[in-house]
Amino acid sequence: MTTEQKIANLFQMTDEVWARHANPWNVLTRFPILPLIIVSIWSRTWINWWCLIPIIIAIIWTWINPRIFPKPTSTNNWFSKAVLGERVWLNRHKIEIPKHHQHIINILNLIYFVGLPFCIWGLIQLNIWPTLLGVVLVLLGKMWFLDHMVWLYEEMKDANSEYQSWLY
Repeated sequence: MTTEQKIANLFQMTDEVWARHANPWNVLTRFPILPLIIVSIWSRTWINWWCLIPIIIAIIWTWINPRIFPKPTSTNNWFSKAVLGERVWLNRHKIEIPKHHQHIINILNLIYFVGLPFCIWGLIQLNIWPTLLGVVLVLLGKMWFLDHMVWLYEEMKDANSEYQSWLY
């Protein structure tokens, strides 16, 4: 089981939850989660343990978010296709995806993960530059990953009737 599949299982991503997760509002409202966590950790020296409240809210929002929005009226948009591509990526052990996608997705995940140590170090030191560099790398990697998920879905949607049924 891949790390992504373990995360999906942790989030209890059923078909219904995935359908709701494809709502564009869901994708848009997830982007502020990392900045909220960063600002909360950064503010620990001023508000002490109170910084945990917005962190806990962000963690709860991360779990609730895919469930709170209704199933979209259409999935024929960039945001929804990004989520559908994530489902295709998670299913790559059952239905193989083209090799050129695997390599670029691994590189995009590397960009994402390279940013994390900068964020952590910057937050420990309360140093703005490594923190900002880390946030930029994480968000850039994630957005580029989502963009590639759209490409992946577009290329794979005709490979399987289930994938086709996700687009309406």
